[in-house]
Amino acid sequence: MPDPAPDLARPRIGITLDSEEPGGYSKFPWYALRQNYGSAVFAAGGLPFALPHVPRAHVDAYLDQLDALIVTGGAFDVDPALYGATERHPTVDLKAARTAFEWAITERALARDMPVLGICGGQQLLNVVLGGTLIQHIPDAVPDALAHEQPNPRDEASHVVDVVPGSLLHRICGHEVLAVNSAHHQAADRTGRGVVVSATAPDGVVEAIEHSGYRFCLGVQWHPEFLISEGDLPIMQALVRAAGR
Repeated sequence: MPDPAPDLARPRIGITLDSEEPGGYSKFPWYALRQNYGSAVFAAGGLPFALPHVPRAHVDAYLDQLDALIVTGGAFDVDPALYGATERHPTVDLKAARTAFEWAITERALARDMPVLGICGGQQLLNVVLGGTLIQHIPDAVPDALAHEQPNPRDEASHVVDVVPGSLLHRICGHEVLAVNSAHHQAADRTGRGVVVSATAPDGVVEAIEHSGYRFCLGVQWHPEFLISEGDLPIMQALVRAAGR
C-alpha cells in the first residue's frame, strides 16, 4: 500500500534533543531522544528531524529548514533565575547549555509564528519564554498533590486532566477529560503574557497552556508521544497540520 503521506509532502518537524555528560552510552558527551518522539511525529504525517544544540546565533539556520518545532522533556529543570526566582529548590537540576539552545530556538520560532509544541519540560520552558514562572517542586507547593512523577510505567495513564471547553486543546482532542501519563515535579505557576491554561489536574496543577496570538502555540505537561490517550495522536496531527499551512 502506498504511503498516504509521501516524504516530500510531509511537514518537517524539528525535535529538540536531550544532552548527557560522559558515561553510560559513551565516554564522551552524547545526545538522547526516545524513539517514540520521532515515530509519533511520523504517524501523525510529519517528517521528524533531531536538533543537536547550536549557539543562539545559528538557530535560524535550523528554522529555515523546518515547518514546526517540538520542545521535548527531560530529567532537568529550567534555571529559576530565568523567571526571576531568587532561591533554587534543592531538587532543581540544571542543563544550562540545553536550556540556552531551547530558549533561543523557541523564541525565534515564535517570532516567525512557526507552530510550537512544548512537551512536559518543554511546556514549562515555553511558559517561561513567554514571561511566566514555575512551581519548583510540586510536593512542597501544592497541598494534597497527585503523584505527578507516576510510579507506574510511562506508557500507562496516571491521572486525568480536565480540558477547558472551547480551548485549542479541546478543539483538537474533542474531549473534556483525558487520561494522561505524568513524569514531572515542576509545573507552570504564573502564566506568561497572553498564555491561558487549557487543562488542569484534579489537584489544580496546570497540565496544558496555549497562546491564541500565534498560529499554533501549545504546551502539554504529559507525553503525547506515547499515544496512550484519546487526545495524544490528535495533538501531534494538529501540529503537523499547522506546519503544513
